[in-house]
Order: sequence, then C-alpha cells, then structure tokens
Amino acid sequence: MIYRFERASQSLMISCVALFLLGWLGFAAAALLRLEDGVTMTHASKEWLATLDASQKEKALLPYSLPQRTDWHFIPKPQRKGLQLREMTVPQKTAARRLLRTAVSQIGFDKSARIMELDELLRVQEGTKAKNIRDPERYFFTLFGEPSDKTTWSLSVEGHHLSLNFVIRDGRVVDSTPQFMGANPAIVHAQLPGLPAKGFRVLASEELLGFELLGMLSDEQKKKAIIAPKAPDEIRAAGQSQPPDEPLVGIAFRELDSASQQVLTRLIHTYCDSMIESVSAERLRLIDESTGVAGSPETAGWNNIHFAWAGAETLGVGHYYRIEGSTFVIEFCNVQNDAEGNPANHIHCVWRDRTGDFDLPIK
Repeated sequence: MIYRFERASQSLMISCVALFLLGWLGFAAAALLRLEDGVTMTHASKEWLATLDASQKEKALLPYSLPQRTDWHFIPKPQRKGLQLREMTVPQKTAARRLLRTAVSQIGFDKSARIMELDELLRVQEGTKAKNIRDPERYFFTLFGEPSDKTTWSLSVEGHHLSLNFVIRDGRVVDSTPQFMGANPAIVHAQLPGLPAKGFRVLASEELLGFELLGMLSDEQKKKAIIAPKAPDEIRAAGQSQPPDEPLVGIAFRELDSASQQVLTRLIHTYCDSMIESVSAERLRLIDESTGVAGSPETAGWNNIHFAWAGAETLGVGHYYRIEGSTFVIEFCNVQNDAEGNPANHIHCVWRDRTGDFDLPIK
C-alpha cells in the first residue's frame, strides 16, 4: 500500500504502520541463518540492485571514492544520500531488509526496525511540527562501489536515529563503524493505538547496564569514574568522519572488582551484539590483543578499557557515559526532552573505531 502520512487519517496511518512493521518483523523471524562475513552481504546487495530501475539505481549505487561515503549523521536531515524505503516497491523493500539483515544480527535488525517505528510515534506526537521529516520509511540505503567478492565497497543504512556503515573488502567486513542508534522517546510514556506500548524501551540495556555499573562503584571509584557533574549536550564528533582522539578518562577495567568487570563486559557486548557474529567476534578479538600503554602487560587487553560518567546518577536527568579502549569508543548520551517534554528521555549512542572509521586511518 502506498500512502502519504500527511494526507492519511490517523486510523489509516496506524494500519499502514502495522503493515510496515509486519514486513520488517515477519522477515526477521524467517532470517535466522548464521552469517559469518561479507560474502552474504555482497550477494544480498547484488540481489537488491537487480530489483531497482535505472533511476533508483542512480541514487542507490555511487562511486566508492565520493566524499558522501563518510558523510553520516543521525539528525532528521531534509536531504540524504541513497534510496529511501518510501521510494521502493514491496519486493524492493523486502530485498533491502534482507540486505540489512545480512549486515547486522537479529538483535541489530530488530532494534533498527523499532527505531524506525519510533519515528512514526514522533510524527503523531509532533503533529504539524513534524513537517514530513518523521517517517518510518524515510531510511536510506546506499552502496558505494559495485558489490563484489573481489573488490572494496561499502554499505550505508541511515535515517533519523540510525546510521549503520560497513566496508567490505574481498568478501570480508573490514569496518562496521560508525554504528549509531538512538531512541526518542527512550521510554515510551504515551499509549497510542498501533504504536509501541507504554513502557517500551528499544535501548534499555544500553542505559540500564550503565546505571547498574555506576551503582556498583564505591565512593572512591566514583571520584575517578565521574568526569563532570553535568552531562554534555551531545556525543563527541557527531557527524564527523573520524572519532575523537583524546586521552582515556575515567576508571580503568583493572581497577574494578570482578562483579563490576562482568557488568562492564556485558555493556560492551550489548553494542557488539547488534552486529553479525564475525564482526562482533573481531571487535572482541581486537580488545583481547590490544597492547595497552607502552606495551605494558598491566594495561593490555581489557585492562586498559576505561569507563567514564557525567551528569545525574538517576533516570530523568541528563546523563552520559563513555567506554574506551585502544581500539574502540562507545558513547551514550541522554539529555534531551522527548516530544512530550519528558526530560532526559532521548538517547544517542554510538560505537566507533579508534583506529579509524570507514576503513580510513586516523589522520
């Protein structure tokens, strides 16, 4: 069914959203195959491209060398690179979903679908202020370079509160960052027909495990971990092609007791678990094998990971955390109000590659 949200009645809109979600979640339930590397992504990309007409392919397939490849952002931009779901037919959308499913895990796929669904909730809550920017089908798929098992190419899936970026070389995923997911609202307070239920949280683990870890720290440990009384307004280097290159701050993994280390490990795994198994395993391998500070064994591997917190120690007031090691940085920020005015109910969180996003070296 093709429709325009701005012209549809609310009842028709809700029915269409339900059909949209059935397309995502129904596909997800049938896609439980084990995915190891970029070969499956390559094949899925070719299959999706084969469904597109010439004008669609002109938007969807761009040269690998274009600067737009590293132009990413999660804000509700009026213009984006690529071909949006709204411009695709039902078979094309199915092929696009299959492509995304080969790039991320079942967990990552489900989160992506729910993030898109929250954009419809925002459209309803914001009314005329939404200005056609809020739309669960306004998510864009872009390929940079012709997909092949013998070349280098990349995939971008991006829209409001979602930016997933992959580089595939010779059939292997060699970079998967920036990996951004957001949620507005972080906790759904409204009860609207056909939309996420009251209390729903798409990024619950990302937030709650952070608070759990903070609550396990002693007063002395908090003096190291808490780097500012007020949370920053945003994650660092948002939209920039490379992550911030700053010294590690906060409390080190090696300074935590075993219970706290387990929670921090679970929190890191929460971000990795959105990726396919081979990508997640590679991220964890790089942590295991990192050499630490000046090759010191005491700071090698997980021992050199740092956890830092800023802002409030309770929900409902702006809060932020940062987890960094030699090879990665995670940032989580929840300071903005949601569309109903509930404070600190709007999450931005990201995993970035400290050695260089987009398979590019840090300059």
